[in-house]
Amino acid sequence: MSKRKVQGVEVELGTGNVYADLSYADADAMLIKAQLVAKIAEIIKRKGITQTQAAALLEIPQPKLSNLLRGRFRGVSERRLMDCLTKLGRDVQIVVKAAPRSRGSGRLSIVFS
Repeated sequence: MSKRKVQGVEVELGTGNVYADLSYADADAMLIKAQLVAKIAEIIKRKGITQTQAAALLEIPQPKLSNLLRGRFRGVSERRLMDCLTKLGRDVQIVVKAAPRSRGSGRLSIVFS
């Protein structure tokens, strides 16, 4: 992270990944899960269904869905979250492509359309 002054106050700019900023060892995975869960929550809200109805649709216990929607998704795989999206009527596509030479290594990101 870098520092700069804003209105005379020194601030530290984030990386765009709050989990990395907080020094989580699995920051990239946590960010991906958070993005997937945010989309699941958005779809449930848009459908106007209750957590109980959504849990039945997703075939998970309602308390587990409640925990997911409150950001408690440790121990839940990205695959499980993608399965939830498909059960909510979304296609999930994984695209693998070459990273730019300037970066060298690849990165994982999610694009919602």
